[in-house]
Formats: sequence, structure tokens, C-alpha cells
Amino acid sequence: MATIDLNLVRAFIAVHDTGSFSNAAARLGVPRSTVSRAVAALEESLGLLLFHRTTRKVSPTTASAALYDRVAPSLAALELSLADLPEREKAPSGLLRVTTTVDLGAAVLAEAVTRFTTRYPSTQVEVHLTNKLVDLAAEGFDLALRVFVGPLRDSPLIARKVGTINLRLYASPAYVARRGAPRTPEELASYDWVGFVGTSPVYLTQPGSRTAVDVRTRVASDDMSFLREVLKQGAGIGTLPSFAADADVAAGTLIRVLPQWVVTTGTVYLMHPGRKHVPRKVTAFRDLLAEMLRQRPLSAATDEP
Repeated sequence: MATIDLNLVRAFIAVHDTGSFSNAAARLGVPRSTVSRAVAALEESLGLLLFHRTTRKVSPTTASAALYDRVAPSLAALELSLADLPEREKAPSGLLRVTTTVDLGAAVLAEAVTRFTTRYPSTQVEVHLTNKLVDLAAEGFDLALRVFVGPLRDSPLIARKVGTINLRLYASPAYVARRGAPRTPEELASYDWVGFVGTSPVYLTQPGSRTAVDVRTRVASDDMSFLREVLKQGAGIGTLPSFAADADVAAGTLIRVLPQWVVTTGTVYLMHPGRKHVPRKVTAFRDLLAEMLRQRPLSAATDEP
């Protein structure tokens, strides 16, 4: 038997329930002719007569009664199940899977997730922190929080800018006491460099000026927390986002070097797979995070030389 369109079954049930094509059409909100054609198509597909038609009334056949008993409860259950899907509810609900780097997770997502689950009690959030680039669609993630320096690469993902991050130069007081502080960007070439993998040369900017310096990398990593600890231990000079270094600067375990210069500015994007219908939980979290970072930016006005 060929696959049967559920719309045909829906029309059949409406006629059976209401006793006429006109009443069924009114229930379904379609023309009477549409209901009549649907029932005729279902009869043709099944090879059965479902209704006796006269000018005055429509009467179900024995086959019609048997079919109704079999399909009406199932269709009602199916429609109820579809209507009760989490993504169809007015308020966001269901499991939201998010990924970002370890440091952004601690600095941003911990608060955002707490706000989100408090605001939307029917949601659950699963956060994966990794410095590896995750394939959202293949690994089943709804959202990623990522930082890009320079233009955003071509991607099938939908990206929304939610903030910026300034990277500045830091070193431990002990390292500066031992080696002295550089006075110009060019002097960085003679110091020990602690930075992310593949960051040489280093570009420094200030209003009206941009300088490239080939640094001597002594320690490189793809993990910001590790680099921060190496800098605190006195291994050299390196870059950190200001939000990741502020507490150490306040505690005196790190100091700013060449404070009038910014190493680079990264753009923070919230990214999700491109879909025709974006789940409410995704748009709600995206909007909440954007609102939160507008209220308290990662690079605040106080983050100036």
C-alpha cells in the first residue's frame, strides 16, 4: 500500500465525527470541496467505500467504523505529542548544549547559565569546555561561544557578535624586576615571550599607530589558564585578555607592560547551526547573553591605559 497522507486521515475523522462534509470543513477551516476530495482520495488509496453519500446525509460504512476505531486514537495521540514538543512551547524548555573555551566558560557562561536556568525553569544546560574547535552539528551542540581576531571566516553557522576582548601585555613583578620593563614595542624582541601557539609576529596598536614585533617565544600553549600561570611564575612577557588578568593585577601577581598599547582586539561571537526554525531555547539564551554583555562588557571602559 502507498504511503497515506495524514491530512486525508484527518479529513476522514472530521467527517466521521461531525456527520457531514460541511461540518468537517468548518472544523478544519477548509472548503467543503477540499474535504470531499480528501475522503475520495483516501477511499481510492484503501480501495474501500468509507461513507454512503446521499443528498441529505453522510453515513459511515462498516469499513469506515473499523478504520475510525483504529486510526482516530492514534492520530489524536500523535497530534498531542507534536503539540507538546519542548520547542513548540511558549517558554524555552528542554536541554541546551553549549561549548566554549575554558576561560570564557568561567568568565561568561557560568553567570549566563545561572541566569538562564533561573529565568526558564523548564530548561537544562550542558556546557562543554574545550579549546578545540567543535563541529556543532556533528556533535549535537546548540551553541558555541567563540573569539575571532580579524574577519569572521566563511561558515555555515549563524553568528551574532556579543562582545569584544582586548588582549594586553602582562608579566610578573619578579620578571620585570629582573629584566626591566620594555619602553617601546620594538624592545619586546629581546624579552622572553609567553603566548598562544603561532602568535609571532605580535601586532601592537595604539591610536594612530600599529607595530609588528618578531618575538622570541619561550613558552607557547593553546590554553589561556596555563599561560596566565606561567606568566605569574615569571617566565616572561605575554598577552592575556584583560578580563582574565584583572584579578591578578589587583592582587599584585601580574603587572601591565607597555600599558598604552593593545596587542589585539578579538570579537566574541555566539554561533549556532543554521536552521529554518531556530529553537526558542537557543534564541532565548543568545538574547540573554547579549543583554548580559551589554550590561557588563568583557572590555569595559575602565580597561583603558
